[in-house]
Amino acid sequence: MAQQGADTAAGGPELPPVLPYRPSVSSPAQLPAPGQLELELGGLASRDGGARRASLPYTLKLAFSPEWGVLLGGEAWVSQRDDGASRLRGVGDTLLVVKRAWAMGEGSALGLELGAKMPTARDGIGSGRPDYSVNGILSRDFGSVHMDANLNLARLGGAEPGLGRVQTGASASFSVPLDERWGATAELAGTHRSGAPGTAQLLLAAAYSPHPRLTIDFGLARGITRAAPDWQFFSGIVLPLVNFW
Repeated sequence: MAQQGADTAAGGPELPPVLPYRPSVSSPAQLPAPGQLELELGGLASRDGGARRASLPYTLKLAFSPEWGVLLGGEAWVSQRDDGASRLRGVGDTLLVVKRAWAMGEGSALGLELGAKMPTARDGIGSGRPDYSVNGILSRDFGSVHMDANLNLARLGGAEPGLGRVQTGASASFSVPLDERWGATAELAGTHRSGAPGTAQLLLAAAYSPHPRLTIDFGLARGITRAAPDWQFFSGIVLPLVNFW
Protein backbone atom coordinates (compact mmCIF):
# COMPACT_ATOMS: atom_id res chain seq x y z
CA MET A 1 0.00 0.00 0.00
CA ALA A 2 2.82 2.41 0.84
CA GLN A 3 4.44 1.55 -2.47
CA GLN A 4 1.40 2.72 -4.39
CA GLY A 5 1.26 5.99 -2.48
CA ALA A 6 4.89 6.70 -3.30
CA ASP A 7 4.39 5.97 -6.99
CA THR A 8 1.29 8.16 -7.19
CA ALA A 9 2.96 11.04 -5.39
CA ALA A 10 5.92 10.84 -7.75
CA GLY A 11 3.65 10.72 -10.79
CA GLY A 12 4.57 7.09 -11.48
CA PRO A 13 2.25 4.46 -12.91
CA GLU A 14 -0.73 3.41 -10.83
CA LEU A 15 -0.44 -0.17 -9.56
CA PRO A 16 -3.14 -2.66 -10.65
CA PRO A 17 -6.16 -3.56 -8.50
CA VAL A 18 -6.54 -6.91 -6.77
CA LEU A 19 -8.66 -9.71 -8.24
CA PRO A 20 -10.48 -11.47 -5.38
CA TYR A 21 -11.17 -15.21 -5.67
CA ARG A 22 -12.79 -15.49 -2.25
CA PRO A 23 -15.22 -15.88 -0.67
CA SER A 24 -17.12 -18.16 -3.07
CA VAL A 25 -16.33 -21.78 -3.92
CA SER A 26 -16.20 -20.88 -7.62
CA SER A 27 -12.92 -19.59 -9.05
CA PRO A 28 -12.93 -16.94 -11.79
CA ALA A 29 -11.27 -17.80 -15.09
CA GLN A 30 -9.17 -14.65 -15.03
CA LEU A 31 -5.75 -14.33 -13.38
CA PRO A 32 -4.48 -11.43 -11.24
CA ALA A 33 -2.29 -8.76 -12.83
CA PRO A 34 0.99 -10.38 -13.98
CA GLY A 35 3.81 -9.97 -11.48
CA GLN A 36 1.57 -8.99 -8.57
CA LEU A 37 1.65 -11.40 -5.62
CA GLU A 38 -1.73 -11.32 -3.89
CA LEU A 39 -2.69 -12.72 -0.49
CA GLU A 40 -6.17 -13.90 0.43
CA LEU A 41 -6.60 -14.56 4.15
CA GLY A 42 -9.79 -15.33 6.03
CA GLY A 43 -11.56 -16.95 8.91
CA LEU A 44 -14.11 -19.76 8.51
CA ALA A 45 -16.33 -21.28 11.19
CA SER A 46 -18.74 -24.14 10.49
CA ARG A 47 -21.36 -25.98 12.50
CA ASP A 48 -22.82 -29.37 11.65
CA GLY A 49 -24.99 -30.85 14.37
CA GLY A 50 -22.70 -31.26 17.38
CA ALA A 51 -19.51 -30.85 15.34
CA ARG A 52 -17.63 -27.56 15.24
CA ARG A 53 -14.74 -26.47 13.00
CA ALA A 54 -12.80 -23.22 12.68
CA SER A 55 -9.93 -22.47 10.32
CA LEU A 56 -7.77 -19.74 8.80
CA PRO A 57 -7.78 -20.35 5.01
CA TYR A 58 -5.20 -18.60 2.86
CA THR A 59 -4.26 -18.36 -0.82
CA LEU A 60 -1.22 -16.83 -2.52
CA LYS A 61 -1.76 -15.97 -6.21
CA LEU A 62 0.86 -15.02 -8.79
CA ALA A 63 0.37 -14.70 -12.56
CA PHE A 64 3.40 -14.87 -14.85
CA SER A 65 1.34 -13.58 -17.79
CA PRO A 66 -2.35 -12.98 -18.54
CA GLU A 67 -2.55 -16.68 -19.52
CA TRP A 68 -0.46 -18.55 -16.89
CA GLY A 69 -0.29 -18.43 -13.10
CA VAL A 70 0.07 -20.45 -9.89
CA LEU A 71 -1.85 -20.57 -6.62
CA LEU A 72 -0.66 -21.89 -3.26
CA GLY A 73 -3.27 -22.24 -0.55
CA GLY A 74 -4.51 -24.18 2.41
CA GLU A 75 -5.40 -23.67 6.04
CA ALA A 76 -2.86 -21.94 8.25
CA TRP A 77 -4.62 -23.26 11.37
CA VAL A 78 -7.51 -25.62 12.10
CA SER A 79 -9.44 -26.31 15.28
CA GLN A 80 -12.16 -28.94 15.08
CA ARG A 81 -14.24 -31.06 17.42
CA ASP A 82 -16.55 -33.82 16.32
CA ASP A 83 -19.62 -34.67 18.36
CA GLY A 84 -18.45 -36.53 21.46
CA ALA A 85 -14.75 -36.41 20.49
CA SER A 86 -11.80 -34.38 21.75
CA ARG A 87 -10.68 -31.20 19.99
CA LEU A 88 -7.96 -31.40 17.33
CA ARG A 89 -5.70 -28.48 16.42
CA GLY A 90 -2.99 -28.01 13.81
CA VAL A 91 -2.19 -26.82 10.30
CA GLY A 92 -4.32 -28.00 7.39
CA ASP A 93 -3.47 -29.53 4.04
CA THR A 94 -1.73 -27.50 1.30
CA LEU A 95 -2.98 -27.09 -2.27
CA LEU A 96 -0.81 -26.18 -5.28
CA VAL A 97 -2.64 -25.13 -8.48
CA VAL A 98 -1.35 -24.34 -11.97
CA LYS A 99 -3.82 -22.17 -13.88
CA ARG A 100 -4.35 -21.37 -17.56
CA ALA A 101 -6.73 -18.60 -18.70
CA TRP A 102 -8.17 -17.79 -22.14
CA ALA A 103 -9.70 -14.34 -22.65
CA MET A 104 -12.62 -14.45 -25.10
CA GLY A 105 -13.52 -10.75 -25.14
CA GLU A 106 -16.71 -8.94 -24.14
CA GLY A 107 -16.39 -9.96 -20.49
CA SER A 108 -16.02 -13.70 -21.20
CA ALA A 109 -13.13 -16.05 -20.34
CA LEU A 110 -12.32 -19.72 -19.95
CA GLY A 111 -10.01 -21.20 -17.34
CA LEU A 112 -8.39 -24.52 -16.46
CA GLU A 113 -6.88 -25.39 -13.08
CA LEU A 114 -4.72 -28.44 -12.32
CA GLY A 115 -4.32 -28.99 -8.59
CA ALA A 116 -2.46 -31.27 -6.19
CA LYS A 117 -3.24 -31.40 -2.48
CA MET A 118 -0.26 -32.14 -0.26
CA PRO A 119 -1.16 -33.93 3.01
CA THR A 120 0.43 -31.51 5.47
CA ALA A 121 -2.36 -31.83 8.07
CA ARG A 122 -2.24 -34.21 11.03
CA ASP A 123 -4.43 -37.32 11.17
CA GLY A 124 -8.01 -36.44 11.97
CA ILE A 125 -7.79 -33.05 10.29
CA GLY A 126 -6.69 -34.25 6.84
CA SER A 127 -6.90 -37.58 5.02
CA GLY A 128 -3.15 -38.16 5.13
CA ARG A 129 -3.10 -38.84 1.39
CA PRO A 130 -2.56 -36.59 -1.67
CA ASP A 131 -5.49 -35.59 -3.88
CA TYR A 132 -5.41 -34.49 -7.52
CA SER A 133 -7.97 -32.31 -9.27
CA VAL A 134 -8.88 -30.62 -12.54
CA ASN A 135 -11.29 -27.68 -12.69
CA GLY A 136 -12.89 -26.13 -15.78
CA ILE A 137 -14.12 -22.54 -15.51
CA LEU A 138 -16.44 -20.31 -17.53
CA SER A 139 -16.63 -16.64 -16.56
CA ARG A 140 -19.02 -14.26 -18.26
CA ASP A 141 -20.62 -10.85 -17.76
CA PHE A 142 -24.36 -10.40 -18.20
CA GLY A 143 -24.66 -6.66 -18.03
CA SER A 144 -23.67 -5.71 -14.48
CA VAL A 145 -23.86 -9.33 -13.26
CA HIS A 146 -20.67 -11.42 -13.34
CA MET A 147 -20.93 -15.22 -13.41
CA ASP A 148 -18.25 -17.79 -12.56
CA ALA A 149 -19.26 -21.40 -13.29
CA ASN A 150 -16.97 -24.29 -12.27
CA LEU A 151 -17.03 -28.02 -13.06
CA ASN A 152 -14.35 -30.18 -11.48
CA LEU A 153 -13.13 -33.71 -10.87
CA ALA A 154 -10.97 -34.78 -7.93
CA ARG A 155 -9.23 -38.10 -7.31
CA LEU A 156 -9.19 -38.58 -3.55
CA GLY A 157 -6.22 -40.45 -2.15
CA GLY A 158 -7.85 -41.06 1.23
CA ALA A 159 -11.19 -42.55 0.16
CA GLU A 160 -12.96 -44.64 2.79
CA PRO A 161 -13.70 -48.33 2.03
CA GLY A 162 -16.83 -48.69 -0.09
CA LEU A 163 -16.74 -45.10 -1.34
CA GLY A 164 -15.63 -43.91 -4.75
CA ARG A 165 -12.26 -42.26 -5.22
CA VAL A 166 -13.51 -39.75 -7.82
CA GLN A 167 -15.55 -36.78 -6.63
CA THR A 168 -17.32 -34.41 -9.01
CA GLY A 169 -18.14 -30.84 -8.08
CA ALA A 170 -20.11 -28.03 -9.66
CA SER A 171 -20.71 -24.44 -8.64
CA ALA A 172 -22.02 -21.19 -10.05
CA SER A 173 -21.60 -17.79 -8.43
CA PHE A 174 -23.23 -14.52 -9.45
CA SER A 175 -21.76 -11.18 -8.34
CA VAL A 176 -23.17 -7.70 -8.77
CA PRO A 177 -21.82 -4.27 -7.74
CA LEU A 178 -24.11 -2.32 -5.43
CA ASP A 179 -22.14 0.93 -5.71
CA GLU A 180 -18.52 2.00 -6.19
CA ARG A 181 -17.33 0.16 -3.07
CA TRP A 182 -19.90 -2.51 -2.21
CA GLY A 183 -20.75 -5.74 -4.00
CA ALA A 184 -22.87 -8.84 -3.35
CA THR A 185 -22.45 -12.50 -4.31
CA ALA A 186 -24.82 -15.48 -4.37
CA GLU A 187 -23.63 -19.00 -5.16
CA LEU A 188 -24.95 -22.54 -5.40
CA ALA A 189 -22.38 -25.35 -5.08
CA GLY A 190 -22.35 -29.11 -4.55
CA THR A 191 -20.39 -32.36 -4.83
CA HIS A 192 -21.15 -35.99 -5.70
CA ARG A 193 -19.24 -39.21 -5.01
CA SER A 194 -20.20 -42.83 -5.53
CA GLY A 195 -21.39 -44.44 -2.30
CA ALA A 196 -21.58 -41.14 -0.42
CA PRO A 197 -24.49 -38.72 -0.03
CA GLY A 198 -24.25 -35.62 -2.19
CA THR A 199 -23.60 -32.18 -0.75
CA ALA A 200 -25.17 -28.86 -1.73
CA GLN A 201 -25.00 -25.40 -0.21
CA LEU A 202 -26.20 -21.85 -0.83
CA LEU A 203 -23.74 -19.03 -0.15
CA LEU A 204 -24.47 -15.33 0.31
CA ALA A 205 -21.72 -12.76 0.75
CA ALA A 206 -20.96 -9.05 0.65
CA ALA A 207 -17.65 -7.39 -0.27
CA TYR A 208 -16.36 -3.94 0.59
CA SER A 209 -13.51 -2.35 -1.38
CA PRO A 210 -12.39 0.93 0.21
CA HIS A 211 -9.53 0.94 -2.31
CA PRO A 212 -8.99 -0.93 -5.62
CA ARG A 213 -6.07 -2.75 -3.96
CA LEU A 214 -8.01 -3.91 -0.90
CA THR A 215 -11.21 -5.97 -0.55
CA ILE A 216 -12.90 -7.17 2.64
CA ASP A 217 -15.64 -9.81 2.52
CA PHE A 218 -18.06 -11.50 4.91
CA GLY A 219 -21.02 -13.84 4.60
CA LEU A 220 -22.55 -17.22 5.33
CA ALA A 221 -23.38 -20.54 3.68
CA ARG A 222 -26.31 -22.80 4.46
CA GLY A 223 -26.23 -26.54 3.78
CA ILE A 224 -29.12 -27.74 1.61
CA THR A 225 -28.48 -31.48 2.01
CA ARG A 226 -27.75 -33.43 5.18
CA ALA A 227 -24.19 -34.20 4.08
CA ALA A 228 -23.29 -30.48 3.92
CA PRO A 229 -22.47 -28.46 7.06
CA ASP A 230 -25.56 -26.83 8.56
CA TRP A 231 -23.99 -23.37 8.69
CA GLN A 232 -20.72 -21.71 7.72
CA PHE A 233 -19.71 -18.16 8.62
CA PHE A 234 -16.71 -16.43 7.08
CA SER A 235 -14.84 -13.19 6.66
CA GLY A 236 -11.58 -12.33 4.93
CA ILE A 237 -9.35 -9.88 3.13
CA VAL A 238 -7.59 -9.67 -0.25
CA LEU A 239 -4.54 -7.45 -0.69
CA PRO A 240 -1.29 -7.28 -2.71
CA LEU A 241 2.00 -8.18 -1.03
CA VAL A 242 4.53 -7.12 -3.64
CA ASN A 243 4.79 -6.28 -7.35
CA PHE A 244 7.71 -8.20 -8.84
CA TRP A 245 7.40 -6.55 -12.26
